[in-house]
Amino acid sequence: MNLWTERSSEERGLLNPSFCAILLWNADIGHTGQSGGSLPFETAFLVLPIVLHKETREALPKSLATSLAVWLEMNPLFRSRIADRARMLQPFAKEAMLFGGLHGLLTLDGGAVKGNADWTKRIAKSLSGSSDEVRLCAKRADFIGKWFAKTGAAPVVMALIGVRP
Repeated sequence: MNLWTERSSEERGLLNPSFCAILLWNADIGHTGQSGGSLPFETAFLVLPIVLHKETREALPKSLATSLAVWLEMNPLFRSRIADRARMLQPFAKEAMLFGGLHGLLTLDGGAVKGNADWTKRIAKSLSGSSDEVRLCAKRADFIGKWFAKTGAAPVVMALIGVRP
């Protein structure tokens, strides 16, 4: 990872640890709401590669009725692209988890990334003043959390996408 001051403006904006931590928080809130359990640590690394890539984000289904397996079958190129981006974005996901942990937004608990529900109002306020695209990223992160919960355990999600821990 480059020093913050040495990063490009695009990297500082899109891969900002605060923004990425909020996306992980939203993914956990969605996952917890769907399954009652927090977002597994392994699948947290798949949130950013799906949500931050505009083409992938826009191709996501509109409802949970379309399973991850069916969506990947209908969009075979996304499978390998998500896996490639997951490897590239791994340091940024770790940085976001660390940032979120240091600020009380996220905790790592029993192999899961858990969003602090006390932050709900602060995040809603922050997102309300953000661009439509930022709000859409947060909304899709919530969807990803729900989708992964509906799909099953972390190994199932990871196998479908073609990644290993």
